[in-house]
Amino acid sequence: MEQLILSGSANKKERYQTLLPQINSLIENEPDLIANLSNIAAALKETFDFLWVGFYIVKNDELVLGPFQGPIACTRIAFGKGVCGASWKEKKTILVPDVDAFPGHIACNAASKSEIVVPAIKGNKVELLLDVDSSQLNAFDETDKYFLEAIIERIKV
Repeated sequence: MEQLILSGSANKKERYQTLLPQINSLIENEPDLIANLSNIAAALKETFDFLWVGFYIVKNDELVLGPFQGPIACTRIAFGKGVCGASWKEKKTILVPDVDAFPGHIACNAASKSEIVVPAIKGNKVELLLDVDSSQLNAFDETDKYFLEAIIERIKV
């Protein structure tokens, strides 16, 4: 598959439902993690036109920027710092309706207004994080949480 099948008239849930099997077919026969993360970031960005979609990979006790789509980003994030660091520390998805109201938010891009971060956990250890930012307040909800967690579960870390 070399292009996504998108429907501009579909609601958010329908777009995720259409995207999920396409992500499966993109990554199911590809063993390379970076290639898969790259295609997932591109597919999410293309489908939803988020401000920023990308991954941070846990390396040597810090988060290191991985494949992403969008403006340049913070290269390294410490454990417990910002939304990504908090998600890593708490080992859970964090949904932030207004990043300016999040204590310790790291403003990698001033255009970011809301964010969701989903950890990929293997053996009770966070291996990487999916980070998605929007230029709109309150852009993310339980639908995003459900489907982004489903996408993370498909990644072989």
